[in-house]
Amino acid sequence: MSLGKVSVSFTHTIKAMEPFFSVALSAMFLGEVPSIGILSSLLPIVGGVGLASMTEVSFNWAGFWSAMASNLTNQSRNVLSKKFMVKKEESLDNITLFSVITIMSFILSAPVSILMEGVKFTPSILQSVGLNVNQVYTRSFIAALCFHAYQQVAYMLLQRVSPVTHSVGNYVKRVGVIVTSVLFFGTPVSPINSLGVFCDAMCVCDCDLLSA
Repeated sequence: MSLGKVSVSFTHTIKAMEPFFSVALSAMFLGEVPSIGILSSLLPIVGGVGLASMTEVSFNWAGFWSAMASNLTNQSRNVLSKKFMVKKEESLDNITLFSVITIMSFILSAPVSILMEGVKFTPSILQSVGLNVNQVYTRSFIAALCFHAYQQVAYMLLQRVSPVTHSVGNYVKRVGVIVTSVLFFGTPVSPINSLGVFCDAMCVCDCDLLSA
């Protein structure tokens, strides 16, 4: 939803707050109390996101809150999955757990997707708006494979590290996505916007060192 409302770079800038949500949710559900060092390194992330938001050309509240909701739901999934993984008597390996979650997600989202967008994805509709049907289907299939592989590797790592470390490591990819999307789409970036993204990157790197 956020990607449909604002630029790719801005969505991933907002999602830089994942470690903040991960720390809060880990404390709530796993009882992992963060150190003062980790907390102090996370607080400036809010300031960095604020700077980036104030000068974002594509900013709108729907895109902002969609990205924030993604932070909450994504980190809730990771923390609750980790909680299930550490219960030795009931634990599943990461591949099985991810498979179960994926199947349940499909059952929940498929009816909504078909109801809202299913008709628009037919070959005749795509052709009527001037799109190359084969190209759309091919790119969608490749994107699905890449996304599934990314999520599977993420779960393999989650079984070995804490949710906080996992979310911090996940931010490294966002730096690459932000830079690549700015270059690929030619997204205008102001000096203050760049400063906000840079602050987020530095704060998350500090958090990574402290949580290691």
